[in-house]
Amino acid sequence: MAFDSEPSDISLPVAGIVIAVISSFINGSTFVLQKKGILRSRGRGGSYLRDVVWWSGTVSMIIGQIGNFLAYNVAPAVIVTPLGALGVLFGAVLASWILKEHLNILGKLGCVLCCCGSVVLIIHAPKTEAVTSRLELEERLSDPVFVMYAMLVVLLLITLIVWIAPAHGTSNIMVYVTICSLLGSFTVPSSKGLGLVAQDVFGEGPSSSRALVLFVGLLGTLAVSILIQFFFINKALECFSSNMFEAIYYVTFTSTVILASALLFKEWTALTLTDSLAMLCGLTTVCVGVILLRISQEALITWKKKEAQEKTD
Repeated sequence: MAFDSEPSDISLPVAGIVIAVISSFINGSTFVLQKKGILRSRGRGGSYLRDVVWWSGTVSMIIGQIGNFLAYNVAPAVIVTPLGALGVLFGAVLASWILKEHLNILGKLGCVLCCCGSVVLIIHAPKTEAVTSRLELEERLSDPVFVMYAMLVVLLLITLIVWIAPAHGTSNIMVYVTICSLLGSFTVPSSKGLGLVAQDVFGEGPSSSRALVLFVGLLGTLAVSILIQFFFINKALECFSSNMFEAIYYVTFTSTVILASALLFKEWTALTLTDSLAMLCGLTTVCVGVILLRISQEALITWKKKEAQEKTD
């Protein structure tokens, strides 16, 4: 029996790593393919919703997210999540080949720093406390700290979507990135919560009305969050470089998900001094990377304006 159990202990993490790596490469191609579809449809004067390449990127996004879900179920999140950085690097390579989006030295350095800083944040983030029942989930969702955080996120999203995005969205990449990342505060906890509540709704025995209401609420929150994210991701790809958007989006999305999970599952109570210092270093590295990417973007915009002016002259 001991001999039979040993391969299974080894195979599960390996399977999760393999799935996560494949999913990262698939996810890395999604923004590039969607951007290519947007550019193709813009050249034809039609809608990107009718473009095959754009739809291939959308399908890749769905497949990649399914792969991530499978990977999280067969390997620890602390192993799977950092592998998402591979998608950012692969996306940058793919964008330079398909879209001819070439980052300068500052952009490349910023991309690497963002990935490295995010990996440090994930590795040293407090580990999720096990929530094994719907009642525990309801208790965590009603915690005053998480409720205040959720209300703050909703207010920020309303402000960004209604007032800031129409005025500054097309000129500042951080507007669309922030909207998509803040929505991650709802998508990931909702996905985890649906798995727990579904056991009471669809499992054996009588289903309670509270479980059904919670299930519908989580499902609705997940659906609305994904649709809004999807809309603003494409808005960002219409205006900005795909590899730059993907790098910054990966950083901010990961950070907001870590924060939301820490508040929902009360993970900050297990945070050690060493982990706190490591997360601070990781956050500093990420900030430097984002600043370098922003400088690279401004330099690219200035160069394009200068080139266009020279052609007109």
